[in-house]
Amino acid sequence: MTVQLTKISAGDIEAESFRIIESEFNSTKRAELDDPTFKVIQRVIHATGDFAFGDNMRFAQGAIARGIENLKAGKNILTDVTMVASGISKPTLARWGGEAICKVADPEIAARAKELGKTRSETALNELLDESIGIVAIGNAPTALVEAVRVVKERFPVNPPLIIGVPVGFVNAPESKDLLVEENNCYITALGRKGGSPVAAAIVNALMKLAIE
Repeated sequence: MTVQLTKISAGDIEAESFRIIESEFNSTKRAELDDPTFKVIQRVIHATGDFAFGDNMRFAQGAIARGIENLKAGKNILTDVTMVASGISKPTLARWGGEAICKVADPEIAARAKELGKTRSETALNELLDESIGIVAIGNAPTALVEAVRVVKERFPVNPPLIIGVPVGFVNAPESKDLLVEENNCYITALGRKGGSPVAAAIVNALMKLAIE
């Protein structure tokens, strides 16, 4: 069998990928989604190659608008792991003055986590989540997502940051997302076991793209 590769210029690959995703996306489901919501899901599918995200993603009312508002206000993005921060487009974020912050590898955080008997991700989130943070992006640690839900509920009863909660895995990953949906009113998540750092970064990048548009 001869493999037939698509002949396409490097600059056209992303646009063609997005065209394919839209053409193969469930047409009934697509009709139920507004354009911003679809564009976020589309970018997640682009990052993962997995159309299941078309079914398992959930958006709180007004969550996309809040994320865009916070980006344009120059607020920072707090991530649970360095992979999420690395996947966020820094030049795009910098146009509004924001930064992607992750301190999970800091020795001080590690020492504090050991003292408290907690994970470094949840400890860093507790220490750093303040009014400068406009988006919390969690792609790996369910403990960090549970802590984010708790801290936001306690510290930000009004104008909370957007929580992007998409930890991947088997132990408490689905449950932490269910908790997010039940106890928070400004979230984007993907229910079940699927998720990960590329998903969290893709959602942030989609929001930045929408902010530019």
